[in-house]
Amino acid sequence: MSQFNTITLAGGCFWCTEAVFQRLKGVIAVVSGYAASHIANPSYEAVCSGKTGAAEAIQVTYDPSILSLDKLLEIFWHVHDPTTLNRQGHDVGTQYRSAIFYQTDEQKQLVLASKEALEKSGDYKKPIVTEIAPFTNFYPAEGYHKEYYDKNRSQPYCMFVIDPKVQKLLKEYRSEVKAENVR
Repeated sequence: MSQFNTITLAGGCFWCTEAVFQRLKGVIAVVSGYAASHIANPSYEAVCSGKTGAAEAIQVTYDPSILSLDKLLEIFWHVHDPTTLNRQGHDVGTQYRSAIFYQTDEQKQLVLASKEALEKSGDYKKPIVTEIAPFTNFYPAEGYHKEYYDKNRSQPYCMFVIDPKVQKLLKEYRSEVKAENVR
């Protein structure tokens, strides 16, 4: 029996990151929520105020025998812009920052090596500003955020912001996408 691993990623709006990562082979679960909050169980409204210190994030539970952390990080780096501080597109605020919250020393080393390799690759002309920090806490978001993209595809935000990220995943990482999501 495989042992599953968990990592917490923040790459802007959690509707976007959830929609991307739940489509990957080897991903067991994706939970949208709030990471690194200064207060317990923050609400969406409190997080949007910028006073909680929380980032909109996802907790990804994955099977490393199917999806390596290196591949997961590669996808993370390429489906959002890790060079913009406290924003992704029109979503602005500290809650939309790019961050990776590692849970083990091994994860930390892999994350740092992945970031260094990305910086050396020249894929981005601006510096990578992604926060890399130890995991402190994670609070699941309110129920209406769960599977938001799949339940609301006709909403403008889903069509114009999330869908291009999902399409990029399907185009660039087709072999890592679960068969039922490849169209």
